Amino acid sequence: MHLRIVFLLLIAVCLIFSQTKTPIEGPPLSYEVDASWPELPAGWNFGETADVAVDKRGHVFVFHRGPHPIMEFDPHGTLVRSWGDGLFKNAHGLRIDHEGNIWAIDNGEHFVLKMNPQGRVMMLLGRRGRAGDAPDLFNAPTDVAVAPNGDVYVSDGYGNSRIVKYNKDGKVLKVWGKKGTGESEFDLPHAVILDKRGRLYVGDRQNYRIQIFDANGNFLQQWKHVGSPWGLEITEDQQIFMADGWNDRIVKLNLDGQILGVMGKSGPLPGQFRFVHHLALGLGGELYTGEIINMRAQRFVPR
Repeated sequence: MHLRIVFLLLIAVCLIFSQTKTPIEGPPLSYEVDASWPELPAGWNFGETADVAVDKRGHVFVFHRGPHPIMEFDPHGTLVRSWGDGLFKNAHGLRIDHEGNIWAIDNGEHFVLKMNPQGRVMMLLGRRGRAGDAPDLFNAPTDVAVAPNGDVYVSDGYGNSRIVKYNKDGKVLKVWGKKGTGESEFDLPHAVILDKRGRLYVGDRQNYRIQIFDANGNFLQQWKHVGSPWGLEITEDQQIFMADGWNDRIVKLNLDGQILGVMGKSGPLPGQFRFVHHLALGLGGELYTGEIINMRAQRFVPR
């Protein structure tokens, strides 16, 4: 309950602050919403929808704050299974790695959970229910990125403003960052992705920028013109999609930071956003989003 109050206060303060930020526009992205997606059983709904992820079969996983916190849908939007009741307190991030393992981040209980494709727990990073700033503890972590060699990067997040790097066996390799506005400092690192060159992109949410590091945490550059990066996804052809949560829009970027396209506006209707939190790309270029205030996952298809 205390974490929820702090989170709501943070939202209120940052909503005021966000009004001073004028986002740079770009050409419109050509997508249309599929308002019939997904098919939920009668009486089922999403809670605050923190994240979505897509596996190599095109199955879509929705991670939300309500009953049945992880729901898996086939490519047609039909529910395949759900699980996780009693396992999570506050859903925040969801990723699927190169081997099909599912990584779930709970920022209320301060842990990152690795599950195999069947949903069985394989590894836990952090300590469930224990916040801290020691190398093996988190304070409200937000996201995870997994390298092809198994290295794991966690954005640790609301409390610690840092990045923690692990090897595939869960051994801490490096910790960097603190709260601030300078290079290698963060004000709510909220999303992390890796490109094919091993560079780490960190969505520094409250600093309205993306910071870029090499695999060892050395600062390379930053982009301050993109908006507020709540969620990040990178495509196979190395283009970045960003959920700009404060501005209720999706931004597409290349690896030079150039804005290639923008879509979305604030509102409750299908195709609109209210606190778009994270996003994922489907096998056919479909775009999936998760929203906090509208409590839903949406599917957009290329025109």
